[in-house]
Amino acid sequence: MNAHVLVGGGVAAAATAAGLRDSGFDGRIVVVSKEPHVPYERPPLSKEFLAGTAVAEDLEVNAAGWYADHDVDLVLGTEVVGIDADDHRITLSDGASLGYRALVLATGVRARELPGFAGDRVHTVRTITDAVALREVLRPGVRLAVLGAGFIGCEVAATAIAQGAEVVLFDPSPAPMVRALGLDIGSTMGAVHAERGVDVRVGCGIVGMTHSATGLRLATDGGDTLDVDHLVVGVGAVPNLELAADAGIAVDNGIATDEYFRTSAPDVYAIGDVARRYEPALRVGVRVEHHDTAMRHGTSVARVLVGDLQPFTDQQFFWSDQYDCKLQSVGRFDATADPIIRGSVDERSFSAFSLVDGRVTGMVALNRPGEVLQARKLLGVPHQVTAAQLADDGLPLKRLLPRPARPHRSEVPA
Repeated sequence: MNAHVLVGGGVAAAATAAGLRDSGFDGRIVVVSKEPHVPYERPPLSKEFLAGTAVAEDLEVNAAGWYADHDVDLVLGTEVVGIDADDHRITLSDGASLGYRALVLATGVRARELPGFAGDRVHTVRTITDAVALREVLRPGVRLAVLGAGFIGCEVAATAIAQGAEVVLFDPSPAPMVRALGLDIGSTMGAVHAERGVDVRVGCGIVGMTHSATGLRLATDGGDTLDVDHLVVGVGAVPNLELAADAGIAVDNGIATDEYFRTSAPDVYAIGDVARRYEPALRVGVRVEHHDTAMRHGTSVARVLVGDLQPFTDQQFFWSDQYDCKLQSVGRFDATADPIIRGSVDERSFSAFSLVDGRVTGMVALNRPGEVLQARKLLGVPHQVTAAQLADDGLPLKRLLPRPARPHRSEVPA
């Protein structure tokens, strides 16, 4: 029962294994994943991998040989189907059972499905298998509809149009990615897609689908119909919390944890997209679906498992590459409020800030990676800035970082 068992096939589980070994843990580590692949990164699935410029090995968090080299057991293509929290034991889909000293649930999320939308011509992009199936049908002239103009949908649209496909992008919201970016920035990105040839139909949803001998016929909520070859459904994700819930572990739009990733069951932890972690500063549980956060969760929970009990305090960070545009965000950007704009939205080079009581709480940047680095530093320290300072494109953000206090004359060494 001395094994640390990590359940999941993504960056969170892989980072936990690496963090444990880096922290000096020399006991048994077992990684169990229902996917047949070595734990891998998912962001490239809708971009480089879908475009065919990356292969599965390029996505691996740790190279396949790393696990054997570091004495980490990989159990792939096998699902955990039960947890006995009292006996510290899990049951696997092949009928085997495994005792654990600590159990880390990094089960992630799955693509949300829509009733009535299924079949060989209907795709989601969540796994390597999903992306391979879509990649095989992308070719010049194929007509592809994408339902959902969130990050996945927009990235798929950008990749598909570059492959020569005809793309129609639907979303009932007034602009792409509006929930994360707000109306103005989302509209800017919608214009970018339209300029590249995507038929962007915002404020419009798909309410029905029928199959034909050659494709799909889609019915919109505006009463129109559209014939396409394939449909990608990108309407969000659902946390994989059923395993925990069936074991009597507390769940709440995710697996509930404290600030140290501990669940309601002894020696059971949850990290990554599935974890709804309590944040003391906000006094609520927060679930974040970002690659960077999942990776940092893994590193942080590894420290907890070796006795270094430190709460996770890293800022949220995510990015999205679409055409030659690099979107990046750090902190908690309030997409419902009027942001402070630095740079030019029209020229598509800007940073947008959320400012509360003189403190930056989050930012979104388009094609300004250097400012993202400075904003991450700013968010990590106490500071006081004004809207005018943030909007002044001639004032480097690093100037807004608080300066170290000068030592008193009597403290200066002779």
